[in-house]
Amino acid sequence: QVQLVESGGGLVQTGGSLRLSCAASGGTSSWYVMGWFRQASGMQREFVAGISLSGNINEAVSVKGRFTMSRDNARNTVYLQMNSLIPEDTAVYYCAAKDVALWDRHRVRISAQEYDRWGQGTQVTVSS
Repeated sequence: QVQLVESGGGLVQTGGSLRLSCAASGGTSSWYVMGWFRQASGMQREFVAGISLSGNINEAVSVKGRFTMSRDNARNTVYLQMNSLIPEDTAVYYCAAKDVALWDRHRVRISAQEYDRWGQGTQVTVSS
């Protein structure tokens, strides 16, 4: 059973950058589709970015051009590079995973309901 641990959150000024990491243990992330979600206070959890088993990436419109998701299968880790941060990016960021069959390796999952493993979350705060 894979476990996910996020790190890299913190406080940053508008226009700054952060890189979030999500390390998978107890399994291998190379057989999982992975996603990043975020939840601001009082809001629903929303999709940020996802990567398929084959490396296809999908990003939310609100972060496209600013955030980049990547994966390092050798390290069982996925990353979210966040640049040009704005106060609206303030949220708890969650890493999610779902194991899939090889035949389903190209599809990126964008719905939280499609994931069955979650990390504990890491706080990102962007000050104005």
